[in-house]
Amino acid sequence: MSDTGPSASSLGLAEKLEWLARPGATALVVSGIITVFAPLILTVYVSFFDDKVIVFPPQGYSLAWYGSSIPQFISPLLTSLKLALLAGGLSLLFGVPAGIALSRYRNRGTQGIGTLLLAPLTIPGIAIGLAIYVFAITVELRTELPLAGSMALLVLAHVLITIPWVIRICLASLTNHDRVTEEAAASLGASPPRVIWRVTLPAMRNGIVASGFFAFIISFENLEISLFLVSPGMSTLPIAILQYLEYRLDPLIAAISVLQIVGIGAILFALGNFANLGRVAR
Repeated sequence: MSDTGPSASSLGLAEKLEWLARPGATALVVSGIITVFAPLILTVYVSFFDDKVIVFPPQGYSLAWYGSSIPQFISPLLTSLKLALLAGGLSLLFGVPAGIALSRYRNRGTQGIGTLLLAPLTIPGIAIGLAIYVFAITVELRTELPLAGSMALLVLAHVLITIPWVIRICLASLTNHDRVTEEAAASLGASPPRVIWRVTLPAMRNGIVASGFFAFIISFENLEISLFLVSPGMSTLPIAILQYLEYRLDPLIAAISVLQIVGIGAILFALGNFANLGRVAR
């Protein structure tokens, strides 16, 4: 006799829908949506103001701020792009092998290394930036090596905060990876590097692409660490925006923020469609 009763999944879904139907739950969900999207909508709205000072209501609307935002911030933008590309590339170069190694070897040593590699996720960015700055000054005083304020130090600092994300996403992409194919390739005479290149890396392609994009975004948007480590005359886009806000408050900042939102949104859209982000952890 077949069981025609409702399944556990359908019962769970019904309970969730019943919870959402309650007035308090609905108000909580709506307030959460407003909290997330209201600042974005307001930023987009302000970016079209024609006034040189943000006032409500505006005297008119214009697209002029978008045209003037790019030339004024082009140098910091290029610096941020260069920094994010270098940090993201180095994070992939070291993070992907680390993720593969941590997924294969489970012992106290690898657990300690994994904890050390993921530690920057738990430390505030200001503390990391200050610690690296003090370290660079100490090394420079003792060795006369021009480390503080160098692009190399800034890139390495960004790698420090992006590589944990690469490792975590790569570990997630290998969670349900079946190693039977790797064992079969090895039994047919393939060397371990060839097995990784031809079998393991293609299997974790989605995770590699996703982690690379996330590393790029995290580096591109970083402010705290960059504030401590940039040299005089060099500025990233977040720092340039902060410095601009110290003296002026006009729709130009809203316009450049909208362009950032659109750019990051395009990256996330590419992740969802080409990297198939939903399958990374499956």
